[in-house]
Formats: sequence, structure tokens, C-alpha cells
Amino acid sequence: QVQLVESGGGLVQAGGSLALSCAASGRTFSWYAMAWFRQNPGKEREFVAAITQSGGSTYYADSVKGRFTIARDNAKNTVYLRMNSLKPEDTAVYYCAADRSIYVQRTPSVYDYWGQGTQVTVSS
Repeated sequence: QVQLVESGGGLVQAGGSLALSCAASGRTFSWYAMAWFRQNPGKEREFVAAITQSGGSTYYADSVKGRFTIARDNAKNTVYLRMNSLKPEDTAVYYCAADRSIYVQRTPSVYDYWGQGTQVTVSS
């Protein structure tokens, strides 16, 4: 079992920045590819970014590329999402997720473990 706890969400004006963190506990953190997803009420969970086990490769949704940065610190069992130039359409609950697969996936259903989510609200 892996437990994931997100933090860092909040309210920010458009053009501002936020930094999310996701602290993991349980099994060896470095075994897992990590990802961030987001979801609004009545909508499907949407892929945001992912990072491989070593942190050597990162992947982004087109909608956030160039504005968001995913990173991880395996010594601290933590994955981060730095969000710059935020837009109102970035408003959502943000979730981190963990997957043992060696292939980074953009599909929520393949992820084994999820955090409880943190709300990000961007005002216009």
C-alpha cells in the first residue's frame, strides 16, 4: 500500500503561481511513476503531468506545457507540481497518483494509488 497526501492548493489570481506537493508513505517511493491529474464536478479526471521513477523523464498535457513543472525528490518521498501563469480554466481538484508500471500512463484507471485531492481555484 502507498498512502499519498497532497498539499499546497488554494485560491490565486489569474497569472499567479502555486506549488503543490504530494507526500508518499508506505512502499518504496522510487518504485512508482507519479502523476498529477485534475477534475471538476461532472467531468472526467484529466491528465496533467507525469514523471518516471528516476525523475529522468517528464510528460505534460498540452494545456499545461510550458507553464507547469513536475519534479520529484525520492529521498523525501515527495512529488511536486509547480504551476505558473495560472488560468481560470486550471481551476480543479488536483490529485496525485502512483503507478508501478515502467511505462508512464496518461489514463487514470491504470494508477494504483491516489491522494485525497487538493482544491486549486484561479480567479479571473
